[in-house]
Amino acid sequence: MPAAKILMITGDFTEDYETMVPFQTLLACGYTVHAVCPGKNAGETVATAIHDFEGDQTYSEKRGHNFALNATFASIRAEDYDALVIPGGRAPEYLRLNPEVIKAVQHFFGADKPVAAICHGAQLLAAAGVLKGRTCSAYPACRPEVELAGGTYADIAINDAVADGNLVTAPAWPAHPAWLRQFMAVLDASALSEANAA
Repeated sequence: MPAAKILMITGDFTEDYETMVPFQTLLACGYTVHAVCPGKNAGETVATAIHDFEGDQTYSEKRGHNFALNATFASIRAEDYDALVIPGGRAPEYLRLNPEVIKAVQHFFGADKPVAAICHGAQLLAAAGVLKGRTCSAYPACRPEVELAGGTYADIAINDAVADGNLVTAPAWPAHPAWLRQFMAVLDASALSEANAA
């Protein structure tokens, strides 16, 4: 079975770990991953932010790395991808204002393809109107958006993840092992289902 072709939609001040770790992990596991940002081309970078939990009432934020994009948003077609990854951080807040991004997210849900979102990635899911009747984890401050969008907020440990059909979500980067393990299980089940149907 060929490995899945995955689209990652990211943007400036995306969370550093939530972008780099899934990107590199999925590549290392043999998947094809194209990281894109609206208005930017392959070879350009997005700035990342490091969000940490240091005992304050909310996360702290520091400047992270420059993350290199390897595909051009204007050239991709959501239909050409088997799955979608949405990192958290600041990026989802402004990406949800882009109609092309919303359309791409809606495609993956309409086609029942695997989707992984973490932390503030739920802001993009809520804006796309795809959470009605779905269980979704996110950073706790995004709980109102999940619920206002008609979803059920999964109040789970910060290092845990939850799968609802082909949607895999988690609260923040401490959940990477659980989140990526569940997402890859969904990816492999989806590929097997497609192979059996062929």
